[in-house]
Amino acid sequence: MLNAAVTPAVRMLEAAGIPFTVHEYHHDPAVRSYGLEAATALGLDPDQVFKTLLVAADGGDLAVAIVPVSCQLSLKAVGSALGTKRVEMADPVVAQRVTGYVVGGISPLGQRKLLPTVIDETCQLYDAVYVSGGRRGLDLGLAPDDLVRVLDATVADIVA
Repeated sequence: MLNAAVTPAVRMLEAAGIPFTVHEYHHDPAVRSYGLEAATALGLDPDQVFKTLLVAADGGDLAVAIVPVSCQLSLKAVGSALGTKRVEMADPVVAQRVTGYVVGGISPLGQRKLLPTVIDETCQLYDAVYVSGGRRGLDLGLAPDDLVRVLDATVADIVA
């Protein structure tokens, strides 16, 4: 593994003994659709590449929602899965501070604090799913069951 690929996300998976693959690609700074860029650069199905989004619940508590890059998050559905009436997207500055990652490179893995996490149920359609590895230009592939287990995540239908 390249030294540049050692991020808190990689360290978390290694510490948990979870098998994973590392996929690096050149990130174009002009691109703002980070997940679709990853899918295209790596030649992967956009339904199999998942983006990590932070949401804020009524009381300000943060949670993580993980959905395919080809889809939009349903705030109502993720709120229901989290057991709260209302959620909104978290402020990007807050998301960066809380996770320790930059927008476009926020990994669900190795965040500063393990937040309540909901993963869209379509993850179960694949032998492997891909999530950010903790920086732009780095994705990690792993079995969906391993992702759910290491994040103590809930699986639900959370796409719009």
